Amino acid sequence: MWRNRAIFIGVFFICMLAVLLARLVQIQLIETEHFTKHNINLVEASVKQRSQEMVLDNGRGGFLDRDGESLTQQTKTVLILFPFLKNMEWDSKKIADIIGTTEYTLTKTIADAKEPVVLGGSKPVELSSEQMTNINSLKIPGVFAVNKKYRVQNDLAEQLLGITGQNEEQLAARYPDKKLSYDTLMGLTGLEKSFDEFLLPDGESKLVYHVDATGGPLFGVNVKYVEPGNPFYPVNIKTTIDKELQENAEQLADKHGIKKGGLVLLDMETNTVAAMVSRPNINSSSPYETEGINNFMLKQQIVGSVFKTVVAAAAIDNKLDNKDAVYNCSQKINGDPDPVYQHGMLNFTDSFAVSCNNTFATIAKDLQNIDEHMLEDYANKLSLTASVGWQGSIFHSSDFKQLQDEEKGRVFLSEEARKDKNYVALTGIGQNEVRVTPLAVANMMATIARGGEKQAVRVASEIEYKNGSTLLTFDQKKLVGDTIKPYTAERLQKLLREVVENKEGTGRWFQDLPYEVAGKSGTAETGIYKGKEQLHNKWFAGYFPYDNPKYALVAVNLEVFADEGGVNPLFADMVKMVYEHDHNENKQE
Repeated sequence: MWRNRAIFIGVFFICMLAVLLARLVQIQLIETEHFTKHNINLVEASVKQRSQEMVLDNGRGGFLDRDGESLTQQTKTVLILFPFLKNMEWDSKKIADIIGTTEYTLTKTIADAKEPVVLGGSKPVELSSEQMTNINSLKIPGVFAVNKKYRVQNDLAEQLLGITGQNEEQLAARYPDKKLSYDTLMGLTGLEKSFDEFLLPDGESKLVYHVDATGGPLFGVNVKYVEPGNPFYPVNIKTTIDKELQENAEQLADKHGIKKGGLVLLDMETNTVAAMVSRPNINSSSPYETEGINNFMLKQQIVGSVFKTVVAAAAIDNKLDNKDAVYNCSQKINGDPDPVYQHGMLNFTDSFAVSCNNTFATIAKDLQNIDEHMLEDYANKLSLTASVGWQGSIFHSSDFKQLQDEEKGRVFLSEEARKDKNYVALTGIGQNEVRVTPLAVANMMATIARGGEKQAVRVASEIEYKNGSTLLTFDQKKLVGDTIKPYTAERLQKLLREVVENKEGTGRWFQDLPYEVAGKSGTAETGIYKGKEQLHNKWFAGYFPYDNPKYALVAVNLEVFADEGGVNPLFADMVKMVYEHDHNENKQE
C-alpha cells in the first residue's frame, strides 16, 4: 500500500516538475516577446521592473501642415532629472545658474521623485540650444538637457485629425498579422484612424536607468539613451491644412458662437481642405460621452434651400428656367399665404436669388414628372450623394480612404417618397429626406465654379519618411460619374452671383466684401424641438473670388432657433480673413 502511495506521489511530483519546466521554457524561450493573448513582451517587462525611464518620443508618427510644420507634435528642449540625484553630491548651483533658477527649485523637484522628472512638470521649463550645450558639457550623471516631444495643446482641426487611444480588441482585429504590444496607441477617429497603419510606432526613444529592488543603482549611475534603429520611421502625414487659416477659422467660429456646426474651406486650385472646423470641441477627459467626438463637416445634415442649386441645374437642362415663366412667391408650397415672405410674382432667376420655396417646389414636381430619378441624378452630378474624399489604391490597399468617417448624402429613402408630390415638393427645397455633408456642399460649389469638373477632395498630399523624403504622394483625382455641362455650370454661376447682387437676395450682405462672392443660403427645419420652438440648420455656401475662383466655403450652424444663429457674419469674416491672408502672402513674396 505504502509502496503504491510512494509511486503515486513520485509520479505526481514528476508531472508537476514537468509542467513547471514546460512553463519555464514557454516563458524563457518560446514566448518571451509575445506572452499570453495580450502579447506581453516579457523581456521589456523585466527591464521595466528593474529600471527607471523617461520616454522622449513614443514613436508614433504625426501630422504636418501644408508647409511641413507639425500640427500634432512639438519638440521642446527640457531638463530631465533622475531621482538618484537626491542621494549624491552634484553641482546643482551650476545648473541653476545656467537656466536662471534657484538650487531650491532643482532639489525640490527631485525631493519626492521616484521616477525621472522634467523640470516644470506639465509646463516644462524650455531651454535654449546654448543652455542645452552648457548643461550637457558638465556631464553630471542623472542631469540631461534633451529634446522631448509633446502633444500640441492648441487642438487645431481636432476632429479632422482625430484621437488615439489603447484598445486591445480593436488593435488585434485591425492588425491580426502584426505582433504589437497590447498597450500600443492606435488611431480611433479622423486621420489618426485613416492613416493608422502608417503611423504605428516602431519603438520608443527614451532615457533608461537600471535600479535594484530598493531603487538603488544597479550598474552605477550610468543612464542609457535608447531609440529605434530605423532611420525612416515613424513617418509623418503631410496634410493640406494651412495652419494660419485654420487657427483664424477656429477663432472666428468661436467668436460667432457656433456651438454645433462649423465650416469647410477648400483651396480650389488643388481641391484640398485648407481649413475645417467642427464644434463642439472634443472633451479630452471623456471624448465619447459628448457630441464633440463627431466631425460634423463629414456628417450628413438637413441642408434646406442650398439644395435648390441641384433643382436649378436640372431645370436649366430641361428648359424649365424660362425667364417669362413666373411663380407666386407670396405663397407657401401648399398654396397658403406666406406670413413671412411677400415677394410677389417672380421669374426663375429672381426666385433663386430670394430663395422662393414655391418656385422650386413646383419645379421639383415638374422634374419628377419627366423622370422620377431626376433629382437624385443631378445631386450625384454635383457630387452631393457620393463620398467626395480622396480614395484609391495604395500599396496593398485597393480602397484606401483619406476620410474614413465621411458619410454619403441622400435625396430619397423610399419609392413612396419619390412618387409622392408633397414629398417631392419638400425635397425640392432641401427638406424631407434630403441629407448632405458640408464637405460635399463645398465640393459642389467648387465643381460649379470650375465649370462642371468634379474632383476628389484631398486632406493629405503625401506621406513623408522621418528624414523628410517622400514615401507616397496623393495626386489630384477626378470623381467618377456624370457631371453637369459647362453651359449649366455657367448659368449656375450667374444664379449664385445674383443671390449676392440682387437687392433682395439672401446673400446681399456680402456685396461689400473684398472678394466678390457667389453662393446660396439655406435654412432647414430639423424636426427637433426645444420647448415649443423648432430648431433649424442655417447655411451659407459659396465660392470666391467670383471672376477668378480660388476658394469654396461652407459655414453651417446646426440646431439653432429660427431668430438666431445666422451664419452670414461668420461667412463674411472668413472671406475677409482669407483676403488678408492672401495679400500678406503676396507681400512676403
